This record gives sequence, structure tokens and C-alpha cells, in this order.
Amino acid sequence: GEIVGLAGLLGSGRTELARLLFGADRADRGSLTAANGGTIHSPRDAIRRKIAFCSENRKTEGIIGDLTVRENMILALQAHRGWLAKLSKKQQEAIVDEYMDMLNIHPPNPDQLIKHLSGGNQQKVLLARWLLMQPDLLILDEPTRGIDVGAKAEIQKLVLELAKEGMAVLFISSELEEVLRVSHRIAVLRDRSLVKELVGEQIKEQNVMQVIAGER
Repeated sequence: GEIVGLAGLLGSGRTELARLLFGADRADRGSLTAANGGTIHSPRDAIRRKIAFCSENRKTEGIIGDLTVRENMILALQAHRGWLAKLSKKQQEAIVDEYMDMLNIHPPNPDQLIKHLSGGNQQKVLLARWLLMQPDLLILDEPTRGIDVGAKAEIQKLVLELAKEGMAVLFISSELEEVLRVSHRIAVLRDRSLVKELVGEQIKEQNVMQVIAGER
């Protein structure tokens, strides 16, 4: 139920940390073990352990433009279930319709190619993709970059609601105001190292900026 925000300048290691947690990249040394057991070596390991990751590169590492909204949305759930336990068309329709309504995805046409949707609606489809597998940890790297103000507000509200329901969220954004708004705890990175954690009344813009600048 906690949202941990990652703050730091470009190159501080925020995205690198997110990719390591999901097994998309390998660490030079050390190991990563999930609380529910097992070492994470790859995205497949992470998905098995109910860890989800929305990359900052929506176009190249998120959507598959020539597939429909429905096909994009069910990918993670199908991978989590295993390709031998395929979802039926009826199951797909019921699940996708529910999440399209929940996330207010427009136009509400699951058979439309995802590349024809706006950036905000593409991002909602990617969020739905991971929410379908009901992750224990949701890693969001720049989830509101390049989308309109309305969609940004909807996604921020969704993140807060997910945390209230018990989901753990790692939230990364280059907009410090956004990190401050949604986070219960903020980890500040500098030169690819954790330099300070801020909680409670410490979570203020001035405090974060001072830590980023190396003043405290």
C-alpha cells in the first residue's frame, strides 16, 4: 500500500534501478530477491513474482502498434498464466471491457489498432495490461510523460487508489511536483546511489532539492 517516489536529476539512476528491479537489465554485482521468493534474473522471473513495469519508452518498449487494444492489453496476463493456458475470446472480451471502462479509455473500441489512440489512452492501455495480472509491485517510469493534463490527472488518481487497495508502487517522474503529490516516501538518487530517504513532514520540495544538490 505504499507509493515510493524516486527523485533525482537526469542520469541519477532512476530508470536503471527500475529496469534492474524488473530484470530487464543485469546488475554488475549483487543479487535481487523478491519478498515472495526467488531471485530475479529476467522480466519473466519478475512477472512470475507479480512485479509489473511500465517503461518510460511507451513507443518502443510498451505498445505494439500493429496489434489491437485488446491484444496489447492481455499480453502480460497471458504471459503470467503461461502460453498453454490461453484466454478464450469470451474471457478476453469480459476482462478488456471491464478495464476499458475502469480506466476511461477512448475510443471504447478494443478492436482498434493501439497506434491510432492518443498518447494518454495508449498509456492507460499499458497500465491496464499490468493491472490485469494484479501485481504486488507496480513500477511506473514516467507514466504521465507526453500526455494531456486530463489523462495525467486520471493516472495520478488511479495510482493513489491502487495504493489504498494495497498495491505497492514505485513511482518515477522528472516532474518533482508530481512525485511529491503521490508519494508516501521519497528516495533521492545521485550518481546512481541512494543518498537519502524522506518521509512524512520531510516530503517538501525544498528538502528534496537540497538533497539533490548535495546540500544535506
